[in-house]
Amino acid sequence: MNRLVLLTGGNLGQREAILAQAFELISRRVGAVTAYSPLIESEPWGFESEHTFLNQVLIVHTELDAANVLQRIQKIEHELGRERKNGRQWISRNIDIDILFFNDDIIETEKLIIPHKHLHQRRFTLYALDRIIPDYVHPVLKSRIHDLLKNCTDPSKVEEYHV
Repeated sequence: MNRLVLLTGGNLGQREAILAQAFELISRRVGAVTAYSPLIESEPWGFESEHTFLNQVLIVHTELDAANVLQRIQKIEHELGRERKNGRQWISRNIDIDILFFNDDIIETEKLIIPHKHLHQRRFTLYALDRIIPDYVHPVLKSRIHDLLKNCTDPSKVEEYHV
């Protein structure tokens, strides 16, 4: 059994409903969600938008390998209305599902980099991770999530989301 850490998020449409749908589809098609962070609201990272993001970290136990996880989460994104725009890396979107960690593996292929290459730079990601796995040690950076959050220089406003 593999331990997978995913980040779901989006800033367009009915954010809570879309994240709930993503949670359900991941549970059915990828593996059992064994823990999850609260919903986190944050400013966009890497681009400007008037719409804030909702994000959530999910811990999933799966029998799939990382490549198959990627295929399935991209299919889920597509089914939930994600449109990938060539040429622009960061844009507003209704759903995004990122693989943050896969066991303690370090994977670098043309299609997949694990651990996620920007997670240590993003306060919203670290904030959500810190809520459920603060003592997990990043396999490349060799630092605990809590310490990465404490030392993160991202000035973005991040807070738990309350309806």
